[in-house]
Amino acid sequence: MEPITVTRVQTLIDSFARKDVYLHLETTNGAYASHFDQSFFSAGAYIRNAHINYKHGKITGDGPYRVGLELDIGWVYGEGLTHFELNENGQLILAGLNHEDKIAVTLELSEQPFKK
Repeated sequence: MEPITVTRVQTLIDSFARKDVYLHLETTNGAYASHFDQSFFSAGAYIRNAHINYKHGKITGDGPYRVGLELDIGWVYGEGLTHFELNENGQLILAGLNHEDKIAVTLELSEQPFKK
């Protein structure tokens, strides 16, 4: 993965617009390590292989970034994004890495379902 370049990521977001695509969106603030500090409130969200078709998408911010995808019925967005890659399967992977370089958020788009 490489640090986000706004113009490159916007071009990639545009390439998935107005197509039937699959979305993976996941956030965590340390749910897997919360047992180390019982006073820490842990929260997260997870959705995989949601079948969407968005009108347009936009990356905003000065870093970390926010990516929003406008659907016919509302919006999907991920915030805190710092890195990206277009992998060998043509999937756009956007991730937000925390101060320990661990993934805190990921927003991924693919024309094929993500493997289980």
